[in-house]
Amino acid sequence: MPFSVCMRDCYDTCSMISEFKDGKLTVRGNPRHPVTAGFLCPKGALLPKWFHAKGRLKKPLIRTDERGSGEFRETSWEEAIKVVVDKLRETIEEHGSESVLVYQYAGDRGAVNYAFPLRLFHYLNTSMLDYGICDRAGHEALKDVYGTAVGMDPEELKNQRLLVYWGMNAFWTNLHGFMLAKKNNLEIWTVDVVRTETAKRSDRFFQIRPDTDVLFALSVAKVIIEENLYDKAFVRENVYGFEEFKNYVKTLSLDYVSKETGLSIEDIEEFARGYAEKRGVIHIGYGFQRSLAGGEAVRAIAILPALVGHRFGFIYDMKTIDKSYAEGAFLRSKPAKRIPQVKLAEYIERGEIKFLYVYNSNPLASLPNQNRLRKALVESDVFVVTHDIFLTDTALYSDVVLPANTFFERLDIADSYYHRYVALNEPVARLHGKSNSEVTRLLAKALGIENPYLYESDEEVIRKILELNGLSWDELKEKGFVRVPEKPRKWETPSGKIEFYSQRVVERGLSPFPEYRKFKGKYPLRLLTPTYRMTITSQYHNTYGMVDPNLYINPADAEERGIQDGDAVEVFNENGRIRTVAKLSDDVPRGVVLLYKAFWVKLLGWNANFLTIDETVQNYGNGSAYHSTWVDVRKV
Repeated sequence: MPFSVCMRDCYDTCSMISEFKDGKLTVRGNPRHPVTAGFLCPKGALLPKWFHAKGRLKKPLIRTDERGSGEFRETSWEEAIKVVVDKLRETIEEHGSESVLVYQYAGDRGAVNYAFPLRLFHYLNTSMLDYGICDRAGHEALKDVYGTAVGMDPEELKNQRLLVYWGMNAFWTNLHGFMLAKKNNLEIWTVDVVRTETAKRSDRFFQIRPDTDVLFALSVAKVIIEENLYDKAFVRENVYGFEEFKNYVKTLSLDYVSKETGLSIEDIEEFARGYAEKRGVIHIGYGFQRSLAGGEAVRAIAILPALVGHRFGFIYDMKTIDKSYAEGAFLRSKPAKRIPQVKLAEYIERGEIKFLYVYNSNPLASLPNQNRLRKALVESDVFVVTHDIFLTDTALYSDVVLPANTFFERLDIADSYYHRYVALNEPVARLHGKSNSEVTRLLAKALGIENPYLYESDEEVIRKILELNGLSWDELKEKGFVRVPEKPRKWETPSGKIEFYSQRVVERGLSPFPEYRKFKGKYPLRLLTPTYRMTITSQYHNTYGMVDPNLYINPADAEERGIQDGDAVEVFNENGRIRTVAKLSDDVPRGVVLLYKAFWVKLLGWNANFLTIDETVQNYGNGSAYHSTWVDVRKV
């Protein structure tokens, strides 16, 4: 039976075994995989429902009425490709190649399906995205301290005693990692603003206020240092700027930290002592670093593993293989203009984007400040092409929609940003649509381009990637996955050491040590918009039918507003307003409300991103800051 791999934007990257029999797909976990271990999360178990969904696009569509109206006519692939190519040529001739933007992201993480279409746009010298919506701020912060965002191999957890989930609901978003920790009998602690399902299943839960992660981490470092609990030999040999950092945290008042974080001094001291004794590993979540304080927070947290003697004692990212060959940036003849991902609406408003090609993404659900983006698309003359499996919100605003196929219908490979395995994905059946690489070849041919790199087969690209990374195609075919060996690693910082005093940060005009800043919005409640358990950003809303559109609010905040459980409420700020139902919950602290993100507007009527801000954190790679959104709520 064919091997498959879940291509979703998820830590686990599960190896699967699939079968297509009597017209029906079945899937199960690959029992030989050391991390994903033969079982699937609830979303993965329902993949056949997604594959067989009635709403799958079968024929290309061309818009016939106003943008967003949903009025299209079906057409042939030949006509659709011709319309796209004619408009692409016209745009480049009239406005230049940089007026064309390819917008793609991790809706499908296959090495070929993710990257191969970029070859065409590199060849054409178009603008490219500067990816900032997901993990950018934390990535930059970890590079400031370690020179890399690649942390510990999770298989090494078997040799550890304590795992701290910091700002991460792993039971929903990294189930295999959570179960791996349980299997290895690790003590599990959680640090978070919300009492999540992971927090409820942890041995200890430290509930802090938004943006105070940096203070908590610095205070833990202070206690560890002042009580001589740190690994002196490791620090002496491997840390740059320890004495300066020691003097920096010396002035920090635990009374002040307690007041700001909401934790008691006893909680802070217990965390520090227990963490130092057990030499804890920290799995740093992505959610809280998508805020104005996120980069500074990750930088502070990153110092803690080094204090207790870990070379790379954090988990954040796992870039195991070089996949750049698939993207083909070598086809460019001039440097790319990079457009910050979260700033798409702004660049459309400024008239800098005239042709937008979207695949592997649904920006009209996932990007913040949706009202601004939708208005920009309606009022501009930008030509939009979307290649997708379904008629998404983004497709509704497109001029041409091309049907895509699923990862069960093509050959590909995927690595993980959690573990060290590359998995094989073999075609199981063929129902509808074309892959991203197939459409790329059609477009290249219609443009009259003869460059052979635009016509390589999927297998040729995969084999080349494996060869460049020293991996075996035969082993991959036999097991369905292959482990990427870990090479000797060093800290790629200016000093060649772990930098508590970050020289890279100083070059950006920031303090060498993490700083705590208070942020306050125009409205009184901080809005958090994490992903829902049964979706991955906007994926599966239309197929699984399981969403939670309720607003979660602390009972005390609700009482102040005359709101009772189950009341209809309006959530509003300067960006927009939505109506939903209030659910009172002590899991959400005072001053915070929670809506799950990126549901389909065409199905729900609204989206949490009608409210979120589209600011970026320039000093941390233009990382997104949409968790720094403030709102108010009233009963309706």
